[in-house]
Amino acid sequence: MSQPELAVRTHCPYCAFQCGILMGEDLGGDRPRISGDPHFPVNNGQLCVKGWSSAALLGHPQRVTVPQLRDGRGRWRPAEWDEALDFVAAKLASIRERCGADANGVFGSGALTNEKAYLLGKFARVALGTANIDYNGRFCMASAAGAQNRAFGIDRGLPFPVADVERAEVVLLVGANTADTLPPMMQWFDRQRANGGRLVVADPRRTPTARRADLFLQVTPGTDLALANGLLYIAIEEHIVDGRYIADRTNGFAAARAVVLQYHPARVERLTGVSESQLRQAVRWLATARSSMVLTGRGTEQHSKGVDSVHAWINLMLALGKVGKPHSGFGTLTGQGNGQGGREHGQKADQLPGYRLIEVDAHREAVASVWGVDAASLPRKGKSAYELLDVLSGEVKSLFVMGSNVAVAAPNLARILPKLQALELLVVCDAFHNETSEHAHVFLPVYQWAEEEGTLTNLEGRVIRRRTVARPPTGPRSDLRVLYDLALRLGVGDKFAFRSAEHVFDELKRATAGAPADYSGISYAKIERQDGVFWPCRSEDDPGTPRMFTERFHHPDGRANFFAVEHREAGEEPSAEFPLFFTTGRYKEHYNSGAQTRGVGKLANAQLLPRLEIHPRLARRHRVSTGSRVTVESRRAKVEFVAEVTADIRPDTLFAPFHWGGRQAANLLTSGVLDPTSRMPEFKLAAVRIASVRDGAQG
Repeated sequence: MSQPELAVRTHCPYCAFQCGILMGEDLGGDRPRISGDPHFPVNNGQLCVKGWSSAALLGHPQRVTVPQLRDGRGRWRPAEWDEALDFVAAKLASIRERCGADANGVFGSGALTNEKAYLLGKFARVALGTANIDYNGRFCMASAAGAQNRAFGIDRGLPFPVADVERAEVVLLVGANTADTLPPMMQWFDRQRANGGRLVVADPRRTPTARRADLFLQVTPGTDLALANGLLYIAIEEHIVDGRYIADRTNGFAAARAVVLQYHPARVERLTGVSESQLRQAVRWLATARSSMVLTGRGTEQHSKGVDSVHAWINLMLALGKVGKPHSGFGTLTGQGNGQGGREHGQKADQLPGYRLIEVDAHREAVASVWGVDAASLPRKGKSAYELLDVLSGEVKSLFVMGSNVAVAAPNLARILPKLQALELLVVCDAFHNETSEHAHVFLPVYQWAEEEGTLTNLEGRVIRRRTVARPPTGPRSDLRVLYDLALRLGVGDKFAFRSAEHVFDELKRATAGAPADYSGISYAKIERQDGVFWPCRSEDDPGTPRMFTERFHHPDGRANFFAVEHREAGEEPSAEFPLFFTTGRYKEHYNSGAQTRGVGKLANAQLLPRLEIHPRLARRHRVSTGSRVTVESRRAKVEFVAEVTADIRPDTLFAPFHWGGRQAANLLTSGVLDPTSRMPEFKLAAVRIASVRDGAQG
């Protein structure tokens, strides 16, 4: 019997690389078969282990297919859709009437399609009238966005196609472990090195990515800013900056230079742990190459100085004259599947669709005219993600969660979890129960990725199409339908009466016309013809913008801005009481909070639990061996991990992944200290100590 043709082109539901996949019905018809799409120019047919197993959750026995409400004993009971929706709408309306519109909170996700992200933001502001909407992308991309907006006047993760990596003579990856977080991207680094290029990696851990580098800079956690300033000092000292580029295309170099000249290599070596010889080698490679780029990841950004740290790397690449040049520049590696589109279209507390700002009157007027409402009726800026969670059960009485598992993903969980539990109303829209729904009053079952249409925007700013491949089970509804059903009950159903995802996209296009993230020239048909369309795309005959900044930046004067940034201490530094750095990251088998991947047997069995990486020297001091159970304590909580002794980590640093919740949640240890600009929590650095060690064979 012949195999069925894999004919439907769509995209993986996981990371922002958004690999192209081909899907077709299995011979049994119960689950689609998956193959990498060899014609999609981002992954070229490659997939990671998550992509290959991405159909495993379709038809999963733990799928929730009917709405659920808590009974009088706190147990879930099935409910009809009308009963569940009536209950939710009545509670939201009651809270608004008693406590004001801002007492209702909304929490979205970087996993939502552009259409869902757009409509969720509209729902919060039009149906609920609340300012308090934010999303888990505030935990992921906010600092990079803040720095790029400040420097370039616009934020697009990669302002060039990922294929440009192959042509760069030198690439410096800072705080990014792409081999585990974006595995198919490694093909571009492999091609780059095969072409004679050099790869430099800066990270506190010798990760799988770092092991493939030509130069590894093992930095002290929290010192990326000092590292970048130190490299720029050397570039100035050795006269390898591009003076003409600085004069022609930038502002503010003198002020940045004055600060950078305080970062002598000897000082930077003390701060970062990177030797002067390595510093000089790295910056010479970047400066003298015909093409070079710096790419940052969460290791640089998830700090209380994340925006300034990213801007320090932008300063370096501007001074070297690389930004906007062929196969060169600065970019940041978006994490979540629609992390780019998710932050463009209104899920952030301070933004409206198209990167318009909610506090700018002209921006409010533009969006209000599309929505058919009075601009004065739109709320002003609300609370950022962590600040929103921190006032739950106080100022904010309800939380409507769509596509996010905040009970694992939020920092300082020991503080946040009791607030979730004390809410008057917690509603979770998802396909499976997770740690957040353990505290919910209502669970609304929705479609999974392969059961819906929509668009996403990958890490390059390429808008792509997600297509319906699998037939959903009877019971769940689309997120778009849920928002309409609730809006109808709240008296504004006419503002949400869309026939399809494409119909929503048509309104999104109008709402972004003339905005920084302009999608007005994009259509489903154009995406189909072009293998995706890079925004900005301002008209039907505009093919899109694969490469930005080639002639001008997005500030009114067309120039990029240097910004003088100083290294400063983290929100908390190691001390006599808590002498170690603790940092977090990912396993290649799991994704974010693990809500999806821990339900896939192949992935769960590959990494059953989080392991604590500890250096042999530190392990000897505490009598730790691989398999020991080590209790790590911060000022907020204690978590027990199984130890893995490895020389790949610094002797002053502990590492654990954050994919688990409950008593294994790494984010119990992290703090709620925020970057003052982006409001990004400091996930990547907490001061801890080893509180106890016991034999792994014990209970």
